[in-house]
Amino acid sequence: MLPFNKCPVCGGEITVKRVEKIIKGGNHTATVAINAEVCLHCGERLYSKETIEIFEQIRAKLENNQVNDFREAGKSYLVQTS
Repeated sequence: MLPFNKCPVCGGEITVKRVEKIIKGGNHTATVAINAEVCLHCGERLYSKETIEIFEQIRAKLENNQVNDFREAGKSYLVQTS
């Protein structure tokens, strides 16, 4: 059973979907595939307390450059314009 019956933002229907969440920490970025409750109307994502704790652990590893157990999935570039 889902913790929310309806979306707390718009009142739309909620379902569980596999989503990608981008987490930034220090100079690093990670993309995490995880289940979330998603509103079918407005797209609002709702994460469990356990999922948020996972995000915090990943962010701390990124900030401390502890990325050895992460798989590199490409490179990111900063482009500055005038």
